[in-house]
Amino acid sequence: MAEEKEEQGATFLDKFAEVSAKIGNQIHLRTLRDAFATVMPLYILAGIAVLINNVVFPLFWAKDSVELANVQVWGSAVTLGTLNFAAVILAGVIGYCFAKNKRFDNPIACVVVGISSFVIMMPQAITATLGDYLVATNATDKLADSVKFAVADLGVTMPDGYAMTGATVTGAFSTSFTGANGLFGAIIVGLLTTTIFIKLSQNEHLKVNLGPGIPPAVADSFNVMFPMLLTLSFWGLIAALLSGLFATDLLTLIATGIAAPLKGLMNAGPWAVIIIYTFANLLFCLGIHQSTISGVLAEPILTMLIVDNMATFAAGQPIPQDHYMNMQIVNSFALIGGSGCTLALLLDTFIFSKSKSSREVAKLAILPGLFNINEPVIYGYPIVYNLPLMIPFVLVPDLCIGLTYGLTCAGVIAPCVVQVPWTTPAVLSALLATGMDWRAAVWQVIEIAGAMAIYLPFMRVSERAQAKQAELASEKAE
Repeated sequence: MAEEKEEQGATFLDKFAEVSAKIGNQIHLRTLRDAFATVMPLYILAGIAVLINNVVFPLFWAKDSVELANVQVWGSAVTLGTLNFAAVILAGVIGYCFAKNKRFDNPIACVVVGISSFVIMMPQAITATLGDYLVATNATDKLADSVKFAVADLGVTMPDGYAMTGATVTGAFSTSFTGANGLFGAIIVGLLTTTIFIKLSQNEHLKVNLGPGIPPAVADSFNVMFPMLLTLSFWGLIAALLSGLFATDLLTLIATGIAAPLKGLMNAGPWAVIIIYTFANLLFCLGIHQSTISGVLAEPILTMLIVDNMATFAAGQPIPQDHYMNMQIVNSFALIGGSGCTLALLLDTFIFSKSKSSREVAKLAILPGLFNINEPVIYGYPIVYNLPLMIPFVLVPDLCIGLTYGLTCAGVIAPCVVQVPWTTPAVLSALLATGMDWRAAVWQVIEIAGAMAIYLPFMRVSERAQAKQAELASEKAE
């Protein structure tokens, strides 16, 4: 009877792993995971620039606002080319990654069509915020000096209590769609565009054969010319219909109708994130990397939230509570030492373990573990298929996510406002992620101590089980 139950349990785990692997390998989700991994250095650089601009530079030039503004041009320029242009870049990278995953022979064309389609879907007229002064030029005398005057001095008749704050302009792009707010639009447009484009490119009737002796780059360009024209024309038609019939655009609809609810789901308390990472870490215990689940279901949305926070922090605005849950909470506070917070297990092993084999593995794993790389622990300790250690491996990150989110909401620690490299060691990662809040670093130390307390009894049970297995194996050998 016990053997039958064990067999049923194994069958369930096998099916669970199989279904999870299929989800993780679905081509659109895999493309999304690959694309975000590719552009991640941009977000990290943007986070460093935001941190230096808003924390480091003011330490040296706090009393000289003019000089401070001059040196902050560096961070603002980096932010403009990374954070504020991230959606446009992502649209192209998604096209490239999708082409690679589909083994399409012209991935660079997918980059071109991805970026172009995304820009086509942007609004052609935006509302610009007016600054303190406007500069006018003489309409008839182009050599005349410009005239500068305050917005408040404009001779515009308006009702009492009202003031001019903005104007509708054309020939400009809003960074709200080229940057963080456009990321979800870039995902949808990028994936749909490349899917349509590759499908059309496989139609032999749409290819232009120029004959032999033509340079490959020219031949490839003509081969995809008509598929590209048709794909971009399709998006142009969608843009025209939405503008003419509903006075809106696709990116606005995506931002309000899809992105906002999904972000809200991730931030409606920590529960959605905890559920996803519970299954992801359980999957890791079965030998399949946790990114198969978390990398496609949670990380893109959580990354958008931390990107939003960086932009808000760079603008000197307070972080809204609906952005307290983000990718950096997971990376800095729930993956200490890697998935499962296994740095705590390594420290327990050095201090309390009597198992020679466990201590040897810990010696090999501690250096990569300090930089949140823990495959040596997962497969060498092992945690894979080790039931006693599977329990804290799944439980500890969930507790860290929930408690860190709660402390952030309570104002005990500052919200995460900077995306730092996931390999940043503990304490330093908490400081950088929260804009140098020392309380976050203290909390991270408390987390490690608490994780050690949780791991310790399970580690001892695991060592006893391993000793018993070795004893039984020795008896059978005799």
